[in-house]
Amino acid sequence: MIIFALDNKDRNIKFFIFQPVVSDMNDQKHHLFDCNSCIFKLLTCNFIAENEFEILNKSASQVKFQKGELILKQNAKSNNLLFLRKGIVKFIYHYPDGKDFIMTLVKGPKLLGGANLFFNETNVFSMVAVEDADICQIDIQAFKTVVKGNGEFFMAMCEQAIIMFQSSIFNYISLAHKQVNGRIADILLYLHENVYNDNQYEFTLSRKEISEFAACSHENVITTLSKFNKEGIIELDKKQIIIKDIERLSEISRIG
Repeated sequence: MIIFALDNKDRNIKFFIFQPVVSDMNDQKHHLFDCNSCIFKLLTCNFIAENEFEILNKSASQVKFQKGELILKQNAKSNNLLFLRKGIVKFIYHYPDGKDFIMTLVKGPKLLGGANLFFNETNVFSMVAVEDADICQIDIQAFKTVVKGNGEFFMAMCEQAIIMFQSSIFNYISLAHKQVNGRIADILLYLHENVYNDNQYEFTLSRKEISEFAACSHENVITTLSKFNKEGIIELDKKQIIIKDIERLSEISRIG
């Protein structure tokens, strides 16, 4: 029995209990990573039979994306459901005026997307690797074939797709109601709790990307981080950051 803790983006931990299914796959040699130990298989085979999983497996391709590489392009057609096995990716919305807004960052293992899975084949955002990422691309038509007659599986996948987008919704709420200090505090806490899982981490985002995440200027990001550093809330050393006073940072986040 395997117990897997999945962050549902509302800062609670949700636990799934899986019965691992072991299969004898003859085509493992062309895989970049082992399907049998993949969280996606463990989740999937909790709802569908092994032979149904094989339909997904045979339609899937495994791809390694390097840091900075485009995974999905906004307004392009998408024929795959994506599962991030390992790595960090960012979701970007490109405005017509040329500005970019980072909707959220996601760390694997995580089901990616879902907005275009049932209703629209056109990507509503771009997706870029923030760190090297291992991604499994599953053919949507194969997925829809398996979903038919598997209501519980369908609901589980919908739940994961909704969970994926919760963080971007919370970020929009932050942008609408908070000043720059509150936005930056929210981002530092989000990275601490949901991406790097540590109060000491190395920014894989540039200052420019943080400004796109917080919807503020590059200068505002530098000024705010410097202010937090001087006040002893954080400690900065180039790309290294240590959150020294998480209570004060949380208070700044709360009052906005």
